[in-house]
Amino acid sequence: LLSVSFSHTGYRKKCFWGPMQNGEAMSPQDSKSQNQGCMEPTAPPLPPPSPPPSGPPEYPRPRLIFHTQLAHGSPTGRIHGFTNVKELYAKIAEVFHISPSEILFCTLNSHKVDMQKLLGGQIGLEDFIFAHVRGETKEVEVTKTEDALGLTITDNGAGYAFIKRIKEGSTIDRLKTVCVGDHIEAINDQSIVGCRHYEVAKMLKEQPRGIPFTLRLVGPKKAFDMIGMRTRAPKSNEGKMVNGRETLRLRSKGAATVQEVQNEFEEQATKKVDDLLESYMGIRDLELATTIVEAGKDKKNPDDFAEALDSVLGDFAFPDVFLFDVWGAIGDVKNGRI
Repeated sequence: LLSVSFSHTGYRKKCFWGPMQNGEAMSPQDSKSQNQGCMEPTAPPLPPPSPPPSGPPEYPRPRLIFHTQLAHGSPTGRIHGFTNVKELYAKIAEVFHISPSEILFCTLNSHKVDMQKLLGGQIGLEDFIFAHVRGETKEVEVTKTEDALGLTITDNGAGYAFIKRIKEGSTIDRLKTVCVGDHIEAINDQSIVGCRHYEVAKMLKEQPRGIPFTLRLVGPKKAFDMIGMRTRAPKSNEGKMVNGRETLRLRSKGAATVQEVQNEFEEQATKKVDDLLESYMGIRDLELATTIVEAGKDKKNPDDFAEALDSVLGDFAFPDVFLFDVWGAIGDVKNGRI
């Protein structure tokens, strides 16, 4: 048999002709008994339709828009699309045409250097963000007369450690040029930019008594007197999903999340853990305290708590006595003893 294939309107036809006769193939008319005819294949069947998706339809989440100013005075800018503090600083810097490295820290709803308003790991969806930028640089000579300098250190989450509290009557308190909000840029000309607060606190603690050392400090740029305190962001419907109980939780790893504000237990426990961080390590860090409370609030015993904490904050290498006191503080709050 001789077969010939040809195309017509995108389909292929295959015709079969009869047996050869005298060296030529017979036509269908000459060999009706042997002719196989022309067969046009049908198109393959269509796949069955996909089942409709289960559950409610997904809608795109609106952008979260935040309002911001430079604390020493500026127009109001609008920022969005950040998931951690470094990205937040980059967004603020972009709005005001400055370098992100100029930003020392941010406060919420106040242009003042108020450590109670310091931006940590959470931002209320109606909060107004004030960015404090680099101001005057100064060097001070310090001589330890006792083991503790009287400093509490925190950091901005982007590589800058700064002074959050000065103990009254302490060595540092007697140096009137040193202020709350000063960024510690160097110790004895050794830059500490990029160090975490606990590393800086350890360096200061290790300075020997009676031997002078030098601190290079950078204070925040001073605000103008005419700037009034802002308590809430201006009303804007764009990008807002607010129920009055939500915050944007910034995370060092992973995406930011919108979550409910802390309940009474979580708030009290976080404050107690923050106090213990200052007592044991010379630092204050509400975001770190929040993470510690989250790791321990559902645990049944100290061993499980220590294991959970090590999995998320193993780099800190907390001493056992600190973990024991934290476990006790969380338990006291949970059981209503505080």
